[in-house]
Amino acid sequence: MGLKLEDYTGSGTFAHGIHPPGHKNLSQDEPVRVMPTPDTVVLSLHQNIGGPCEPLVKPRQTVAWGEIIGKGTSFVSTTLHASVPGIVQRPVRMTLANGRHMDTLPIKTEGEIPSGRGLWDEIFGGNWPVTGLDAYEPARISLAINEGGLVGLGGAAFPTHVKIAPSDKKPIHTLIVNGCECEPYLTSDYRLMVEAPWPIITGALLAGRSVGAKRIVIGVEDNKAPAIAALKRAAEGTGIKVAVVKTKYPQGSEKHLIQAVIKRQVPLGGLPSDVGVAMSNVGTMAAVARAVIYKKPLTHRVISVTGGGIVNPSNVLAPIGVSFGALVDFCGGLTPDAARMIAGGPMMGFAFSNPGTPVTKGTSGLTVMTRDEVKAGEETACIRCGKCVDVCPMNLVPTKIAMASRHQDIALSRRYNIMACFECGSCAYTCPAHIPLVQLIRAGKARVAVADRS
Repeated sequence: MGLKLEDYTGSGTFAHGIHPPGHKNLSQDEPVRVMPTPDTVVLSLHQNIGGPCEPLVKPRQTVAWGEIIGKGTSFVSTTLHASVPGIVQRPVRMTLANGRHMDTLPIKTEGEIPSGRGLWDEIFGGNWPVTGLDAYEPARISLAINEGGLVGLGGAAFPTHVKIAPSDKKPIHTLIVNGCECEPYLTSDYRLMVEAPWPIITGALLAGRSVGAKRIVIGVEDNKAPAIAALKRAAEGTGIKVAVVKTKYPQGSEKHLIQAVIKRQVPLGGLPSDVGVAMSNVGTMAAVARAVIYKKPLTHRVISVTGGGIVNPSNVLAPIGVSFGALVDFCGGLTPDAARMIAGGPMMGFAFSNPGTPVTKGTSGLTVMTRDEVKAGEETACIRCGKCVDVCPMNLVPTKIAMASRHQDIALSRRYNIMACFECGSCAYTCPAHIPLVQLIRAGKARVAVADRS
């Protein structure tokens, strides 16, 4: 599908980046399946960037589906709700897929919630108005988002009420909704755009009203023609534009999507609001619509369970807190040559080994790769080829950052702008020396963060 230049002012692309194999054919044509309610969920008290939740319930307490069980401890935090009805169990400290050790609240399911198509209709069905939304004041929209426990569902898990809030300090002229889903393998956003475009449109209108945006644009890569068509039909008459951008990784990065759509460059270390833009994900917009229109919290999300190591790659509507192992079982189990589980996709996701690890709000997918897919060459010395520099979308020098991190040189890491790296993995993908650049940079950023707090 060609670019529609009348829909936006940008070129539809950005400098650098890569074109890794997509592997989206595994699950992109699989309609979302609704997972049966599991016997137990385990809800981390830290489901977002920012502060953790403070538990509001005690062991053996009965909770209803959607009941608040945790309250945010800071402005950059949010509430937590029971994703199933049941009995709260004793708190457990667990290691999440990203390696962080967090307190969790297990809930043993007791009681009924809708199942199958009934649950899908409860969450994404119903009436999604596109007129009369002026009745919702911006502050009321932001409050409903906060009370609904919403975070960015694209993976970053930034509390949505912080992003989608009225501000006099940094006026917003454009809301960009991210529908790119450029990470290989993952197709959960794609299926949501195809199967439930209406709550996305309603949520975008509400979010645009909350931030005071005069323009709303949904950015979608040009390899997703059915999603583009569905969104355009749902947006007809609303003023929302669908910007068809070029397929390239990491097109879904907020800074690069802004550049591709409206030709604005976010300054190094800056935020989209610095150039008058608010950014959010399509799944988040659907959750915004449900939280504001129906006052329903975030308890479930669509997750891609995919990769050559999965018997039946699928897109699954599942409760927050379900185990990755239960998702695998629901999708037919592992193939004999399954070798690595990744929370998310292979570029920015986290490899982990415990199938009992729980899904969090920011879990967009589970990718299980085969032995052949994970074969990696032995690390050798950097040959100064410059390939990592050529592909870095942030114009950084990844090997210099990684080596500063390897030597635990915090001052040098800062000098090389380590915090500007958003860990897209383009550098590691192209490195002929097989240096674990992303892992080294992540470790360096953690050291910088510790130094900043001390």
